[in-house]
Amino acid sequence: MKLLMLGGTEFVGRAITEDALGRGWEVTVFHRGHHAPPPGTSALHGDRTAPGGLDALAEGEWDLVVDTWGGAPTAVRDSARLLRERAGRYVYVSSRSVYAYPAPAGQGEDGPVVEGSPDAASVAYAEDKRGAELAALDAFGDRALLVRAGLILGPYENVGRLPWWLHRTARGGPVLAPGPRELPLQYIDVRDLARWTLDAAGAGLSGAYDVVSPAGHATMGSLLEACAATTGGTAELRWTDPAPILEAGVQPWTELPVWTGTGEPHEYMHGGDVSKALAAGLKCRPVEETVADTWAWLQSLGGIAPQRPDRPAPGLDAQREAALLGL
Repeated sequence: MKLLMLGGTEFVGRAITEDALGRGWEVTVFHRGHHAPPPGTSALHGDRTAPGGLDALAEGEWDLVVDTWGGAPTAVRDSARLLRERAGRYVYVSSRSVYAYPAPAGQGEDGPVVEGSPDAASVAYAEDKRGAELAALDAFGDRALLVRAGLILGPYENVGRLPWWLHRTARGGPVLAPGPRELPLQYIDVRDLARWTLDAAGAGLSGAYDVVSPAGHATMGSLLEACAATTGGTAELRWTDPAPILEAGVQPWTELPVWTGTGEPHEYMHGGDVSKALAAGLKCRPVEETVADTWAWLQSLGGIAPQRPDRPAPGLDAQREAALLGL
């Protein structure tokens, strides 16, 4: 298989590129040149937001294009239109954020989505992802696969959610653990996302798939206990009910990564029906493996995780945490 990876140097794109290389595929990585792509790839350079930024893609044919773009939908529109006669299939890695909020637990791919346009400038994350989906569908039709990922964790994470918990438990001592401990989570290890995406594309799947673990594949308890065990076992998890955390003004998701509290936010983020992807072969590794491998990757970098410049670093200030714990 000949794969054109639009991106391919960071997090999701890198994991997909490495998976394809492991299959013996011929991989071309199109990127801006800010980060080195994995060894074994061919590189083309361009900036999709600049005039003439796609010139390097004017020639060439590929069996498959994978696109992880998260900005203005016009970039996906222009790429897909340019490649539709020279590529067999187009995979767009989208997000479950395209679903209108709130969404009840158990909702699948047929749920209502936000408005979006392939011709729009950047509006907001959800609308941008939806507009990009429409762009891919407009150019490739039933040759387009929309991979609606949920929360993505694992090695190469450049958003900082799991790295923050790993660093926090590595510091040891009492740790504010947002409850309930048995709160079910839905996430996807980036390597499982990569494997399923390429398997599905190779099988000729099309349309939208929610690609995230079944609800309860992990819990807040199993996630944080894995973090504590992996980082040395000196952290003391102090499970705390949501009410006092929220009353103190602590922001779920950003100050306490992964955790959304309960009710509508939790149903929206951690309650989706993923039976369609499971029937199409989705397999999810244990949370302990994801945590251990992410920690090993962080250690290989000297403990300093990369951070996307367009995303604020998550995490709770140590003094606020201590106050909540009564220390």
